[in-house]
Amino acid sequence: MSWRTVVITENAKLDYQVGYMIVRSKDTVRIHLSEIETLIVESTAVSLTSYLMSELMKNKTKVIFCDEKRNPSSELLPYYGSHDTSAKIRNQIAWTEEKKGEVWTEIVSEKIRQQAITLEHHGKAEAGLLRGYLEEIEFGDKSNREGHSAKVYFNALFGKKFSRKDDNSVNAALNYGYSLLLSSFTREVVANGYITQIGLFHDNMFNPYNLASDLMEPFRPIVDDMVLNLMPDKFEVEEKHEMIQLFNVEVTINGRREYLPNAVRIYSKSVFDTLDDAGTGCLRFYER
Repeated sequence: MSWRTVVITENAKLDYQVGYMIVRSKDTVRIHLSEIETLIVESTAVSLTSYLMSELMKNKTKVIFCDEKRNPSSELLPYYGSHDTSAKIRNQIAWTEEKKGEVWTEIVSEKIRQQAITLEHHGKAEAGLLRGYLEEIEFGDKSNREGHSAKVYFNALFGKKFSRKDDNSVNAALNYGYSLLLSSFTREVVANGYITQIGLFHDNMFNPYNLASDLMEPFRPIVDDMVLNLMPDKFEVEEKHEMIQLFNVEVTINGRREYLPNAVRIYSKSVFDTLDDAGTGCLRFYER
């Protein structure tokens, strides 16, 4: 099973040779493709061979490309992530509004619960208010407890004057972490044979990742906690490398300690199984 997150930070040429990715820079490094969970090409002074990209896709490796500011800007996804992709997409189109509403209610509830846990961990009294919101959630979150919780939650974590719309280093760190998290979920959507555009709640015609945006919601507090501990007064290369440690976070899921990418895989599969009529009882959420 793949487990490595590989970050290419400087001028290099990447190519493929007998099962290995060859990184040619100041030194030459060989990494077996079976070990690579995620490849982040952070520098724009990097070239990759098409042979390597093809092999990375066969191995279902997540590949993230960064822009000139070293921010994630795009990713490489295969057209077909599963042998039965056509059947999976037919199932996805047939998911009923009732089933999607049931699963979305569970996802929102878990997100608010994880937000409350984060506040409790940092000694914030507002955690009690979020616990109260949990008792008020309606089917499909029609009363928008998620939105009310978000306002209380971010103000408690980062101060009453904080807004997610502000242009500052904290928001830059949050956005960077969320983009890494989103990339993990898009990988799982595609690897399981579904398409990212058709979501449960998210339904933005300009968002190609609606389903991944739905799935990632309970995992956002992990990013929030990392940013709160970092509290950067700037967000540059060093801080970005700190945020990449997101992939090394360990959580408990299914009774075992797992690195975050494995937890994302287990949780995502449980959501897909539930939507394909296995019942909400098979959902698997993580514990920190």
